[in-house]
Amino acid sequence: MARPGLKPSISVALCTYNGESYIREQLASIAAQTLPAHEVVICDDGSSDSTVEAVESFIAAYSGPTAFRIAYTDRAGGVRANFERAIKACTGDLIALSDQDDMWRSDRLAVAADMLGSRPELLAVHSDARIVDAAGEPTGETLLGSLYVSAGEREAIHAGRATPVLVRRNVVTGATLMFRRELLESAFPLGQFWVHDEWLAAIAASLGGLELIEMPLIDYRIHRANAIGVAAPTLRNRLRQLRVPRADRYRGLAARSQEIVNRLEAIGAPQEVLVLAHRKLSFELKRASYPSGRLRRVYPVLCNATRGQYAKLSSQGHVDIVRDLVQPT
Repeated sequence: MARPGLKPSISVALCTYNGESYIREQLASIAAQTLPAHEVVICDDGSSDSTVEAVESFIAAYSGPTAFRIAYTDRAGGVRANFERAIKACTGDLIALSDQDDMWRSDRLAVAADMLGSRPELLAVHSDARIVDAAGEPTGETLLGSLYVSAGEREAIHAGRATPVLVRRNVVTGATLMFRRELLESAFPLGQFWVHDEWLAAIAASLGGLELIEMPLIDYRIHRANAIGVAAPTLRNRLRQLRVPRADRYRGLAARSQEIVNRLEAIGAPQEVLVLAHRKLSFELKRASYPSGRLRRVYPVLCNATRGQYAKLSSQGHVDIVRDLVQPT
């Protein structure tokens, strides 16, 4: 935590992997911030292209107030592991996450830091983003719009009730996230079955400290090589999900729920949060135990549906009812 009277220092955790096409633009947008970061920590996950060389070239030519440094260039084992070590390497009071292929608005850090500074109860903030294509041209969509984040979900987050939203589905994208270092006391180590951003957001929300900035603060680039992209819940995507075999998907959802319950109990989350987390766990355990035969699934699925479990606890509500009824084993 920043000492009284001093502005908090800001770290940027930037993870890269085979990002030579876009990394220079992103580094330039970070360097052009109206509120400069104290440091930018770059962790490369063993790129086989010239990403590291591009970063080194940028650092050699840069002469501004921000300290850019490469912390790792070896394999971390994926996006979550790479962000975990990047965050660990940060020293700032506030930590902003960055993808390699986006572009930041010049006040991205200033706006997020100002909200955290004006509201000491918050642990983390995230924002909307403008969707751009591979060439950086706006598509006309926004990140929250592409995820169909409803007015009700937005209002709940603004009112400090983000946990019921995130229990159903993640609406927080790490590329827009800034959080206080204190969050790591509860969030580290990151959940094994979770993506880094959804875990950080879930922990922050469970402690009542997550807020949404409605304005787009970054350009979120969609291209073929995205490590983790935004899959909008369109009819086409939903129909494709209906054809995916059940396999271990539901056991995985149950494992995620068990992991977050264990952490919330360990950090002493509020009782109402624990109750909701346990309801989610019970729901996912029931889904994991559904019979393999479609006809035998009808009764337990409809029982959960009539009790309102899907509406409150599944990512796509009534669509998940259909999916649970028709998905192949």
